[in-house]
Amino acid sequence: MPHRGWIYFTRVAATVGLTAFAIFTLAAPDDSRFFEFFNVWVYNGLLVLACVIAGSHVYLVKRERPAWIAITLALVYWTFGGIWYATFTPDTYPSIADAGFIGFYLLLYVGIVLLLRERARSIAGTLWLDGLTASLAAAAVGAAVLVELVLESTEGPLSAVVTNLAYPLGDVLLLSAVFGVFSLTAWRPGHRWLLLGLGALATATADSAYLFQSANGTYVEGTWIDICWPLSMLLVASAAWAEDRSRGGLEVEGRPLLAVPTLCALTATGILVYDHFYKINLLALLLATIVLLLVIVRLALTFRENRNLFVLTRHEATTDALTGLGNRRKLLLDLERRLAVEKVDPTLLMIFDLDGFKGYNDTFGHPAGDALLARLGEKLAAVPESQDAAYRLGGDEFCLIVSVSEGEAEQLIDRACEALTEYGEGFQIESSFGAVMLPDEATDSTHALQAADERLYAQKHSRRGGIERTMAALLEALAQREPELQAHLEGVGSLAVETGRTLGLRRDELDELARVAQLHDVGMLAVPDEILRKEGPLDEREWAFIRQHTIVGERILRASPALRSVADAVRSSHEEWDGSGYPDGLSGDDIPLAARIIAACNAYVAMTSKRPYREALPPAEALNELMRLAGTQFDPTVVRVLVAQVRDSQEAERAA
Repeated sequence: MPHRGWIYFTRVAATVGLTAFAIFTLAAPDDSRFFEFFNVWVYNGLLVLACVIAGSHVYLVKRERPAWIAITLALVYWTFGGIWYATFTPDTYPSIADAGFIGFYLLLYVGIVLLLRERARSIAGTLWLDGLTASLAAAAVGAAVLVELVLESTEGPLSAVVTNLAYPLGDVLLLSAVFGVFSLTAWRPGHRWLLLGLGALATATADSAYLFQSANGTYVEGTWIDICWPLSMLLVASAAWAEDRSRGGLEVEGRPLLAVPTLCALTATGILVYDHFYKINLLALLLATIVLLLVIVRLALTFRENRNLFVLTRHEATTDALTGLGNRRKLLLDLERRLAVEKVDPTLLMIFDLDGFKGYNDTFGHPAGDALLARLGEKLAAVPESQDAAYRLGGDEFCLIVSVSEGEAEQLIDRACEALTEYGEGFQIESSFGAVMLPDEATDSTHALQAADERLYAQKHSRRGGIERTMAALLEALAQREPELQAHLEGVGSLAVETGRTLGLRRDELDELARVAQLHDVGMLAVPDEILRKEGPLDEREWAFIRQHTIVGERILRASPALRSVADAVRSSHEEWDGSGYPDGLSGDDIPLAARIIAACNAYVAMTSKRPYREALPPAEALNELMRLAGTQFDPTVVRVLVAQVRDSQEAERAA
């Protein structure tokens, strides 16, 4: 905290001075010279110290300067009144000193209001109402007690009556402001507001006690009342340098939400009941009535907020946050509502699952995948009429419920599939679907969704059959060009799947990894026979031709919609971890995981296989070579898993 030394000095000075003043005020005889010294010089010195403490904040700190100017002036006014009274001991009442004392209340109230503006944006509307209610309730109590006492005990000219009323009204004003602020801050005011509140409370306590004792003729100097006034000024001044750590927004939940209006209502009711038996002044009655009206308004606002919260919660519980479509719960509710009527209108239920979305996510990242889902959801929502609805069931699954007439179903299915289709460079998103007509094919929501799911996955299985047929044709062509390649691909595939399983890949990811393993050399179809069958090492021109096979393989696979999802991994299957591979020079995690797994497994199988120009390496040497190249040519994590996998397999074989 800046100005720490000054703050420490003022706190020590205030504590020592006030302690000494309190001791000698209570202990010294009234006729001693020490009593007069402390009662005049030390008392007013403490008031001046309070002005200096608050004024130094105005001078040294720009933040909240208008508020602290007002509070400093309030302290100056009170100090002026105290010094004037001690110097001239006026015989008339009211005197100039009273002008200083009364000005203190008004200026301090202005300072509190200006300070409150600093936190106004972080305070909820209902807390503002609670603050106003608490302020008026405190004012009602003050008017019922202090004002009533003044009205009963004050005699003399009008100026004396008005002055006597000004003091309790000033106390009521400050206490109501403090209670209001405490309520606004949910009774967590922080150090600054706590000191201001204690200062206002000390002033009101001293004024009230002085008023009671003066009315009864029992007031004498040199009691605790005289200590409370400098104490209150020092508390108010010390608030200037207090750390206010509670500057954030406030939220009130549960029982505390109604605590303030409840207590205020009980207070106002008590005043009105008391007036039934013992008459009190009109001001107190008016304030109590306003408090009850504000409590009624507060309860009405609370009811409205709770109703709005219920509506919002219900909406969020049935809405997908990403797309804004209804979720699975909303789908079930709407299905049950449609099927609950006596005569169900012909309704088409469709469930969709995106094809190619996983590859899109892996290629462009999850934020791009989320944006794609949001776009497709918006397009799907535009397909049905206003009384129908689209839903996102989770992941890449969507649903549509549409009322249809005879002959409209096929056209509607085509529109929905078109809405869930998107093409671009390097990706193609389409959808599989399952459709059910209600109520002809299902009469309850459970069977309807089950039938739609079965038809959806039947269509997906049919498409997978197309994938297998396409792969079989490509592998057959490879086998005719290079018969021994099939055994190599099978070895790479089995090793890659085991490695991927250990790395935690899902079932669908393992299936795709197996396809990449089988097809990663499909581009070899474009390599001339003289290069493929050459017995000696390849020259640079021949290697340049070989390096093109990954690009050719990608093009072959992209030409088949069923195999587009593995094209990127096939293209990157000869990239290296340090970026020295081909064809794109990718490095690290930029290389698709499937390609990193295939690269390591392909190298191991190749090293442990006999070639026309060299003998096969023993497995141990091949593993050592993989570990040597981990972090440069291969992904070190993949190598670590692959090596452990091979060694575990060898130990299991020896144990058998």
